[in-house]
Amino acid sequence: MKLSQFKFKLPEESVAQTPSYHRDECRLMILHRKSKKIDMYRTDENGEPLKDDEGNPVFLDFRNVLEHFDDGDTFIFNDTKVFPARLFGTKEKTDAKIEVFLLRELNEEMRLWDVLVEPARKIRIGNKLFFDDSGTMVAEVIDNTTSRGRTLRFLYDCPHDEFKRELFALGEAPLPRYIVDNRPATADDLNDFQCIFAKNEGAVTAPAAGLHFSREMMKRMEIIGINFAYVTLHCGLGNFHDIEVEDLTKHKMDSEQMFINTEACRIVNDTKTAGRHICAVGTSVLKATETAVGTDGLLKEYEGWTNKFIFPPYDVTLADSMIANFYHPYSPLLMSTAAFGGYDLVMEAYELAVNNGYRFGCYGDAMLILDD
Repeated sequence: MKLSQFKFKLPEESVAQTPSYHRDECRLMILHRKSKKIDMYRTDENGEPLKDDEGNPVFLDFRNVLEHFDDGDTFIFNDTKVFPARLFGTKEKTDAKIEVFLLRELNEEMRLWDVLVEPARKIRIGNKLFFDDSGTMVAEVIDNTTSRGRTLRFLYDCPHDEFKRELFALGEAPLPRYIVDNRPATADDLNDFQCIFAKNEGAVTAPAAGLHFSREMMKRMEIIGINFAYVTLHCGLGNFHDIEVEDLTKHKMDSEQMFINTEACRIVNDTKTAGRHICAVGTSVLKATETAVGTDGLLKEYEGWTNKFIFPPYDVTLADSMIANFYHPYSPLLMSTAAFGGYDLVMEAYELAVNNGYRFGCYGDAMLILDD
């Protein structure tokens, strides 16, 4: 598969800058990968599209997902928790404004962090950065890792929990550049850019498909008898990096840390053995489960890292349905979606989405892919 096969024209106004008013009220498109059918509209008992007061067809919304699942089916969620990774500081002496994007903590005792800095040309080893007016949160650059990457040592003497609390209080939600280049992050984004079931801290971007689930919707799922299984994959920035090779087999993804425990395996494997449906909520769940699935088709416990890159053609082993957002051209997330749903069907769906005003990106609309 070639990079150029994932090119399409995405109007700027199609990229969502804010979330839906309610999490579960975004639009939904349903793809049936065997019959090649695509559904966008609600229908009556005769299969005819319902119309609004002005005679326009009524689009499906995310809550319609539940019409396609029943007692004994399982949804797999990524329970990673996003931390406020984007900070703004000033460089010593010059007071130049510097953006620091926290990637991960390297050493808890020494307060070492792997970060990205912007503008990188101004930041050299030995420089100090100040993050608050009192001058108590200070970091020293101790290494260059990549063109924009640096290792920072925070010079903050206190218990680690207090340090993390004070550091994160200075940060903001790590929204993608296609949002923050158009508007500043707000306090509301700290909640909106977090799944309601988020538990294990470590992500620097949200598993977007999970953002659509509200507490009310998950309560309805419990009443139906749908099972919840949770895996953890700490979503990194690799899915936003440009792919620089035409031949996708030559692209190397960044590694992301992941964990799959005994309980998740039990729930998923019991569902699989019973012949019930398993729905992967998002491309991060697809990556995690395909990393940890065994040759017997069952999920295995896992603790480690994955740089698995899923793109067409690819035979998915575990899940038989999937929820995804609508992603940008050339995105590895689009490629993973196309691997699950089939390249031709997914690209047809994307054309329909653009032409019918669907919203793209992490705050955008959703797609459900079914195996029928």
